[in-house]
Amino acid sequence: MSALLPCVEVDPPVRPRCAVIWLHGLGADGHDFEPIVPELGLPAELGVRFVFPHAPIIPVTLNMGMPMRAWYDIRQVDLRREHDAEGILRAAGQVRALIARETESGIPASRIVLAGFSQGGAIALFTGLRHPETLAGIVALSTYLVLEESLDAEAAPANRATPIFQAHGTADPMVAFERGAACRDALRARGYTVEWHDYPMPHAVHPREIADIGDFLRRRLATPGE
Repeated sequence: MSALLPCVEVDPPVRPRCAVIWLHGLGADGHDFEPIVPELGLPAELGVRFVFPHAPIIPVTLNMGMPMRAWYDIRQVDLRREHDAEGILRAAGQVRALIARETESGIPASRIVLAGFSQGGAIALFTGLRHPETLAGIVALSTYLVLEESLDAEAAPANRATPIFQAHGTADPMVAFERGAACRDALRARGYTVEWHDYPMPHAVHPREIADIGDFLRRRLATPGE
């Protein structure tokens, strides 16, 4: 198992019954999405535990080789090319280790949502679609598919029906809207259920998006009868 990444952890006021593992974008850290937790409007009794890992600090080609927090190297402005397979696989292993920690603590994989923004969203999709245990859902924000060519061979049957919440800004200058739409279309063509949202924003998070994510999490993490 990969060594555990350091994380920002936000526990509910009751015993945790489910978890959201949320991956930040390039150059940010685990604190980036921590302030969003109370804005999601999740009821305390749902018992949602949030885990915000810090990506490792690595040299990033697009940043002139300067080290920064990143899940994998970015080598091209064109995000369709030269994906850092080694870095992506390393990051996926680190996320799987976090899933394993939650399951060992008593939260089953079926009560865990993988979420991520930009680079973090790419890793959430890459890892979630290949994970051998059924997850509660995947949240992919302002992101794109990496190593799409290996998905058909590596996709886990356990997550073929796992709902995906995908959102993108129509004025995104960092990850073009077309990349997000192409990701949506590629997933739907493979039979995945993608709940798509777009918002009038750049490479950011929209207030309406936060409300929509909260609604998705309530639906995916509520137990039967709630």
